[in-house]
Amino acid sequence: MGFRPSQYVQYPSSEITSIMKRIEEFNYLQDIDAILDKILEEARSLSNADAGSIFIVESDRLRFGYVHNDTLFKQDEANEQIYVDFSVPINSQSIVGYVALTGNTVAIDDAYHLPPDSPFGFNAAYDRKAGYQTRSILAVPLYTFHGRLVGVMQLINAKDEKGRVIPFFKKIQDLIPLLANNAAVAIDRGIMNREMILRMVKMAELRDPMETGAHVQRVGAYSAEIYHQWAVKHKIDKQEKNRQKDLIRLAAMLHDVGKVGIPDHILKKPDKLTKNEFNAIKRHTVYGGRLFMNQTSSLDQMSMQIALCHHEKWDGSGYPGKISNIMQKDVKMGSPRQKSEIPLPARIVALADVYDALVSRRSYKKSWSREKALDVIESGAGEHFDPEIVEIFFQILPVIHAIENKFKG
Repeated sequence: MGFRPSQYVQYPSSEITSIMKRIEEFNYLQDIDAILDKILEEARSLSNADAGSIFIVESDRLRFGYVHNDTLFKQDEANEQIYVDFSVPINSQSIVGYVALTGNTVAIDDAYHLPPDSPFGFNAAYDRKAGYQTRSILAVPLYTFHGRLVGVMQLINAKDEKGRVIPFFKKIQDLIPLLANNAAVAIDRGIMNREMILRMVKMAELRDPMETGAHVQRVGAYSAEIYHQWAVKHKIDKQEKNRQKDLIRLAAMLHDVGKVGIPDHILKKPDKLTKNEFNAIKRHTVYGGRLFMNQTSSLDQMSMQIALCHHEKWDGSGYPGKISNIMQKDVKMGSPRQKSEIPLPARIVALADVYDALVSRRSYKKSWSREKALDVIESGAGEHFDPEIVEIFFQILPVIHAIENKFKG
């Protein structure tokens, strides 16, 4: 049989409990990318699928959100494919479009041998380009408990114990939708969290036109991927790595939110700043840190570290330095932090922010070429930047460039 809508039947409570345990980690993640990654991990583990992707609903289209593929991508390495930017219409021309259109879960035994009367088609272009062969597919709509469609998850190539591609078992077809319902709620929350951060950035953008949503999304993504590679290198526990990567993506987006406290005549000045003006603009780090003083979460804690310390330099020549009381009206800049005194997230964001500023147009300069910007980053190792972070940055350049292309300003 080419495809078949799945019909849900009841299974023992022990299996339902197992599903619920798999989705517990969703509750600890805040950002949409970390949530999508975790959903695919658990869905693929449950179904023993070689690959999978998730598409997010945007108006009348499905936008590509995330991808896993054990055959094509090396496990736990930075992967530029997750930053590919494309969408498909919600219609029957594609499998995911059909699932979004009808709300049906669809199982396909062999994508290359669909029945002539199949209500959708299979596009083999990705297979040809990547050198992959899609066979079995399980495509599931992602509905919140209120019945709102947020996306479609597509699992590809179920495997048996010997690694051979097989159709998705009937039990898996019934259990995956249960996971999908909870996944949809987490996705909805992740989207709202990202939008909340972007609204805060828009406030800063009213003061500083260069502090755009595209800029902060790039800095957040650069930072998350640099941290990921750092954590792999240092053999950080997978759960801890995923949680910290989740946090740094969002916290990095708020690195310059303290600029709302800087006067317009300084912030928007197109010419070189005077010494006094530059001293005033340094205070955006303090103002940003103050916003996160009443900490109720790990995100608040990391956001404060980054906002306060992302202009510290490895050699101790940055600012604002060690401050005894950040809430004092006239804060005195302290002796600069250096090396490991600077929190790791701030060391990462320091590099991500400078690189993006160099390759982006500003009111006082044109955008630099990638080559020129990379020369500055390389020469700054051991002075401005943590040398290890610079090394990791260069290791993942294809991912950095993919992020630039996805979040164009």
